[in-house]
Amino acid sequence: MVFYLIGLGLGDVKDITVRGLEVVKKCKRVYLEAYTSILCYGLDKQQLEAFYGREVIEADRDLVEQGSDVILENADTEDICMLVVGDPFGATTHADMVLRAKQLGITVKVVHNASIMNAVGCCGLQLYNFGETVSVVMWTDTWQPDSYYDKIAANRQRGMHTICLLDIKTKEQSIENLMKGKKIYEPPRYMTCAEAADQLVKIADRKREAGLETAFDAETQCVGLARVGWDNQKIVACSLREMTNVEMGDPLHTLIICGTLHPIEKDMLATFPL
Repeated sequence: MVFYLIGLGLGDVKDITVRGLEVVKKCKRVYLEAYTSILCYGLDKQQLEAFYGREVIEADRDLVEQGSDVILENADTEDICMLVVGDPFGATTHADMVLRAKQLGITVKVVHNASIMNAVGCCGLQLYNFGETVSVVMWTDTWQPDSYYDKIAANRQRGMHTICLLDIKTKEQSIENLMKGKKIYEPPRYMTCAEAADQLVKIADRKREAGLETAFDAETQCVGLARVGWDNQKIVACSLREMTNVEMGDPLHTLIICGTLHPIEKDMLATFPL
C-alpha cells in the first residue's frame, strides 16, 4: 500500500486538490502535520474533519521527528496519508519522512500544492530572479546568529532576490520545564516582518561598524507579505528601515530582500505602497 504526502495549499480548506481529497477519503489514517506551518486563522482540525468526512490526527514535532514509526505503522498493508500546509516538500522534515518510509520498503506518493516558495510571485517579483532562500530565527538576549547574512549577500551580489522564511515557535518548552521533564509548553510565537527587518538592519550596522562592506543597509528595498493565499492577504513594499515599523497583522509573515529590479518588477512593487 502507500504512504501519501498531501499538500493543502495556503489558505482555505478547499485549497486541497481534487486528487488530494480523493486520497484523503480512502486512507485508513489521516495525519495533519501541525508545526512547520499553520492553517488559516479560524480554520481548525474540526473544520478539516467536517470537510473531509474523516478523523484527522494532529502530528506535532515530536511525533513527526521522533515517532515516524507510529505514523508509518501498517503503511505496508494500508494507505496512510499526512497533510501538509503548502506543498509537502516546502520543509526538509518531509523529505526525511520519505526517506524513512522508503527504508521500510513503503511506497510513497506525493500530491503537490501551492507553497509560499512560488506564491511569493503575487508581489510582482519574478520567480526566476530569486536566489537561495534563508530562514531568519528569533533572537534572544544571549543568542543572535547572523549566518543567513552570507547567503543574502551572495544573492545580492548576483542581483537576485532573497526569500526570508521567518521563525515559528510552537510547542516550545522553557529551559526550566525541559530540565524538569514537564510537558508544559510556551504560547506559540510567530516572527513578524518588522522583527526580521529590525534584525537585518542591526546585522548590517554591526558589519559596517566592524569596517566591513555590507551587502545591504537600512535603505535596501524589501517586501513584506502576510497571510499569502488567505482572504486578508497583505503586501507592503518599502525600505528595511520602514519595514521595522510596519504592522502586517496576523501570521504567517514572509520577508523578501530585493536584488536588482526589472522595470516591470518596479512597477508591480509600486502598487504595494506603505
